[in-house]
Amino acid sequence: MEELFRIYKFGVDDAAREAAEPADPHVHEFEELLIGLEGQIEHYIDFRTETVDAPYVSFITEGKTHQLKHLAKDGRCDIWVILFKKDFIAETAFQLYSSFHDNANMYLKLHGSVTRLDTLCSMMFDEYSREDADGAVVKHLLTTLICMIESDKRSISKGPEGNINLQNKIFRDFLQILEKHFREPRSVEYYAEKLFMSSRNLNMICQRVMHQSVSEIVETRKLLEAKNLLVTTDKSIADIGYVLGFNEKTYFTHVFKKKAGLSPSTLRKEMRAMI
Repeated sequence: MEELFRIYKFGVDDAAREAAEPADPHVHEFEELLIGLEGQIEHYIDFRTETVDAPYVSFITEGKTHQLKHLAKDGRCDIWVILFKKDFIAETAFQLYSSFHDNANMYLKLHGSVTRLDTLCSMMFDEYSREDADGAVVKHLLTTLICMIESDKRSISKGPEGNINLQNKIFRDFLQILEKHFREPRSVEYYAEKLFMSSRNLNMICQRVMHQSVSEIVETRKLLEAKNLLVTTDKSIADIGYVLGFNEKTYFTHVFKKKAGLSPSTLRKEMRAMI
């Protein structure tokens, strides 16, 4: 995709054409945001498959291996597809990374949320389709859409206010720091110091939000990057381990197999055969 932004509707006829020629697992060089109003998707991403009924939001980041099957349900399929380059809204895109880093799909429980998101997408499409389309207007509408998705995400999982919101902010800040440094051999203390807190408190927050320790979240991020590098590059297993902070290939292979259930070489072979 050469342009910075694109939006279009995906309907029943499109789903039928896709079923006749299904896409293989692939990666792309842009971000993809789906607002599913009707129908369902079968989504293979982060090396697992999930079926999601509309209404839903799905976000696929640049460089992630995934496969999408858009399916009609009760004879209906109505999906907004939004494609954009990270640079288009760099200051806002991280909100999506924070919200969807561990699960690309979110079911929308509230009917009012669906109506609001559909209205914003329609406004974006109308502006995008104009001959004299104003990119600034499209950018502001997309930013608003992302803020509303973030709000819906909080509403779905919210508990008592105040302390919970603060912990969510700290967790998002942790993810932002992690994204910059996960390739480096950093300790839990390093991330805690960056957030001006103790390792114990950071671990407590991560356990509440993700039911994982800081170390487990760091390992999960490294593992996901390792899988992407194994599938999308020709780097040796030793080089991939080194890039991710493992000085010894044997130790990297041991950690990878323990987390993924198979060795790096086996995963590379199976995924490339599938692609």
